[in-house]
Amino acid sequence: MTPATFTAKIDLKLADKLKHDLAEQGFEMTRPPYTVFSAKKAGVSCTLYESGSLTVQGKEMQPFIEFYLEPEILQEFRFSHPEAHLDTRPHIGMDEAGKGDFFGPLCVAAVFADSDGIKKLLEMGVRDSKRMSDDAVKKIAVKIRASYSYTVIRLFPQKYNELHGKFKNLNRLLGWAHAAALEDVIRKTDCRDALLDQFADKSVMENALKQKKIAVNLEQKVRGEEDLVVAAASILARAGFLEGLEALSNEYGMPLPKGRLRKWWKPGRNWSPSTDLKFSAK
Repeated sequence: MTPATFTAKIDLKLADKLKHDLAEQGFEMTRPPYTVFSAKKAGVSCTLYESGSLTVQGKEMQPFIEFYLEPEILQEFRFSHPEAHLDTRPHIGMDEAGKGDFFGPLCVAAVFADSDGIKKLLEMGVRDSKRMSDDAVKKIAVKIRASYSYTVIRLFPQKYNELHGKFKNLNRLLGWAHAAALEDVIRKTDCRDALLDQFADKSVMENALKQKKIAVNLEQKVRGEEDLVVAAASILARAGFLEGLEALSNEYGMPLPKGRLRKWWKPGRNWSPSTDLKFSAK
């Protein structure tokens, strides 16, 4: 399954070469806000942001990436030959969702996959849930739940507030939840290798593991969702959030939006959720 959008980080020192090459290939150039440039021609568009993030879209993006972008700019072939870059060692991946939203649960997920399972994740089209539509997240989550050992912890608002009052800090709360999910998957699979999409200073998670006396080889990595097992965890966490938000919307008889409070709140509007901790696992 080919994603609709390709995203990569590049060194901005390559911006001039990229812009020159695209102009020679017939791309039309513009410069929207926060970009170095945006280039378009029939079938493909390419935008380089000031952050160094490069996005490519369009029905002709595959040959553009394979025959120009990868060999000339990226110097690697993760898009055209992703199987060659897979980390196929059996391991547990972990991620969370919902921590930036006012409504809905905070969700933490841990997933285990062995070598064959990792290859299957690639065939499923698993990738970082932030690059997927909500519908796609929910559909692939069903497949992951059916085939892999996993644990999802969902903290609905009342339980979240209770625990936040205890931990006094969101990152310490997340560390506790990740440790609990990881411990459960270790118990079921006996796997002692794990990779976490790093959410705070490494000491936060290290302290959480020490408190629960969990012996594990844990790697914490920024942009850890580049790993397929972590990406699978991000999908389960996101699906858990979306399903929890839908359940709350049904309970209160009104559609509750995603996002932060300032996008929704109006004076006089009250909110008093009564739901509790939800825990699902396989």
